[in-house]
Amino acid sequence: MKARAKLALALIALAAPLACSAQATRARELAAQHVESHSRAYQVPVELVEAIIEVESNWSPRAVSPKGAVGLMQLMPATAVRFGVRNRFDIEDNIRGGVAYLAWLIRLFEGDLRLAVAAYFVGESQILLRGLAHSSPEVFRYVSGVAQRYRTKRLETLARQRLSFRPRREMR
Repeated sequence: MKARAKLALALIALAAPLACSAQATRARELAAQHVESHSRAYQVPVELVEAIIEVESNWSPRAVSPKGAVGLMQLMPATAVRFGVRNRFDIEDNIRGGVAYLAWLIRLFEGDLRLAVAAYFVGESQILLRGLAHSSPEVFRYVSGVAQRYRTKRLETLARQRLSFRPRREMR
């Protein structure tokens, strides 16, 4: 009987990481769907939102920063309130609020993605005051990291679109 109990415990221990991994995969797929729909609704490049999520939380919906930012898009409490987010830990609510904020920043900075991303990181007031002169090493690393991921993701999207495009053959 003891051998069976030990075997059962060993199997549970082995299965637990797989269950957590499957749950994380489902959460990531759900998040990707919300990124797609909210990016389209707010006219923000999907690849930019994905890049910000990777840098901000590495796709962890339970991420909490030392400064109090929460969720996939690391929303601060005041930003969440401004953009109608009720639960910063809720995947869809967090993504919707983060994408809405990002869209607002892109409009505020007249399409300059560098300034919009910098403002997403430090707040728009800092960037409005100093523009790119607000060049702390931390802001530079953040914007560079997002830009690198964005470019890579954008190129992957374009390559997929190109591969899926098949011109029609003329009928004779």
